[in-house]
Amino acid sequence: MSEQQIQVGIFGGSGFYRFLDDAREVTVDTPYGAPSAPVVVGEIAGRAVGFLPRHGPRHELPPHRINYRANVWAMKHLGASDLILPCAAGSLQKAVEPGSFVICDQVIDRTSGRVDTFYDGPMSTHVSFADPYDAEMRQVAIGAAKGLGIAVHERGTVVVIQGPRFSTKAESKWFSAMGWEVINMTQYPEVILARELEMAGLNISLITDYDAGLEDDPDVEPVSHAAVIEVFQANNAKLRELLFAIVPKLPLSADRPALRALTGARMEA
Repeated sequence: MSEQQIQVGIFGGSGFYRFLDDAREVTVDTPYGAPSAPVVVGEIAGRAVGFLPRHGPRHELPPHRINYRANVWAMKHLGASDLILPCAAGSLQKAVEPGSFVICDQVIDRTSGRVDTFYDGPMSTHVSFADPYDAEMRQVAIGAAKGLGIAVHERGTVVVIQGPRFSTKAESKWFSAMGWEVINMTQYPEVILARELEMAGLNISLITDYDAGLEDDPDVEPVSHAAVIEVFQANNAKLRELLFAIVPKLPLSADRPALRALTGARMEA
């Protein structure tokens, strides 16, 4: 399936639509329909990289309308073994401040109706998903963030809601009481689809605001649109710098669990 044009794939999130300079666009036809946009293929420190804005080039696709299977399949088709999944996100805990990054290690799926598998039969396929994000990639990202002086949380759980609406205060307080740190609308099913195609995944959550359930806390500033936009723009600038630091340092080890996720995963008669 692979054309071996890239080694690392990167999805762009809200407000992050351009990334690579001196690059070319590659249109990929997939069995699942069209991806959100052509994949922009270029290099970082000599390493081949593909970039795709998950919401489309003009943010025309809300989270529940993204063709996640086509996007992930396109990256695999072009040869990616490692997939970086940055996302704008809200904080569910006071200690996770706007402007900081979280390198999540766990995900909770609260979406509904999204197609979240490539394997609809006739052969049943059940991949291991206990640790959704790749440990090797996470350590590289944490080290790179610290090296750049970026405020980073080394672990966290992201709860993924359906969207496009935001949470009620009751929902947000529930998520916070569960101890989860981050809330977002796109990490699922991206990360499980990457696992099903035996790619390693890395989350980088860019915290733009406190979620609704924290607004009653007297120590938390109520969120404003202007504040979110300001943090958003600053975070995207930091994200670009961080990605340019991460990509050349990825070992791309061949023996990681995600890269052999289908071994023993199929139920054969």
